[in-house]
Amino acid sequence: MSANDRPMGQQPKTPATHESAFLKACRREPVPHTPVWFMRQAGRSLPEYLKVREGIPMLDSCMMPELVAEITMQPVRRHKVDAAIYFSDIVVPLKAIGIDLDIKPGIGPVVAEPIRTRADLARLRDLTPEDVAYVTEAIGLLTAELGATPLIGFAGAPFTLASYLVEGGPSRNHEHTKALMYGDPELWADLLDRLAEITGAFLKVQIEAGASAVQLFDSWVGALAPADYRRSVLPASAKVFDAVAGYGVPRIHFGVGTGELLGLLGEAGADVVGVDWRVPMDEAARRVGPGKALQGNLDPAVLFAPTRAVEEKAREVLDAAAGLEGHVFNLGHGVLPSTSPDALTRLVEYVHTSTER
Repeated sequence: MSANDRPMGQQPKTPATHESAFLKACRREPVPHTPVWFMRQAGRSLPEYLKVREGIPMLDSCMMPELVAEITMQPVRRHKVDAAIYFSDIVVPLKAIGIDLDIKPGIGPVVAEPIRTRADLARLRDLTPEDVAYVTEAIGLLTAELGATPLIGFAGAPFTLASYLVEGGPSRNHEHTKALMYGDPELWADLLDRLAEITGAFLKVQIEAGASAVQLFDSWVGALAPADYRRSVLPASAKVFDAVAGYGVPRIHFGVGTGELLGLLGEAGADVVGVDWRVPMDEAARRVGPGKALQGNLDPAVLFAPTRAVEEKAREVLDAAAGLEGHVFNLGHGVLPSTSPDALTRLVEYVHTSTER
């Protein structure tokens, strides 16, 4: 099924969005130019973002529809990227179902009471559309303004959500997470299954509100070996992708440090596999196999180099991706906070002009 051709009238087909370069690349169709968007394109690298977020805590900002719409639009207006990504945080659905957590500046998500026992699972109730009504409202505002520019929905993958919940916050080595995964595999499987249901419901809300594609971020899954991923994570990620398969929108999967997992990320159900900067795109295509588009993968730190060096490195990415069935240009991770916005704008223009067909 083609993206935006949705069954049962769940989201009406939008011809202009359907024919965008971004969605065409995701569907592995010919494109007028290589489409570009950036992970974390809406955020601290933009002075206009810092201005509108001033004094507003992160989670509060994610629940203010007009602010979300403004922040999501900022990089589209400034950089002329080919897609917007919904401004949110991976812990928003957990907050929405009542988990006591906060995002601490300079630290990240912090959970007041970590989940480490079977009794703790009861705290992970189902997510309903009413829990995140602000998401539906914000996406309505966005699709009205975006017009032909697609909006990408956003969610954290079960493994990464579980890591935050079990550790109680960010972790370098994931000691508690791996102890639970290896020590009580049944509880681990049940935890990830519950998180898959919550994540699938969160993505459904975004698609039904008007998102044209979705990306599942598994920020920490690169900490796992392939055998552990296949046994202990892939079933839950696949459940998320299966939950939204009927909508026909492209499903993107991205993780950091996942060079050894690229084939498995595609196997989980992604239509587009995101590649970090450590693996060249042609090698990534070999690992993923046919039938998938790829996204990536300029090192975010390259943007601090002079313009000529940025363009040379971007050219390397484009050349390595030249033979792919479908390619969406992106960074190999998120935009770093101190990145010059002008460097991003110039990069978009370079990719567009150098790949015009």
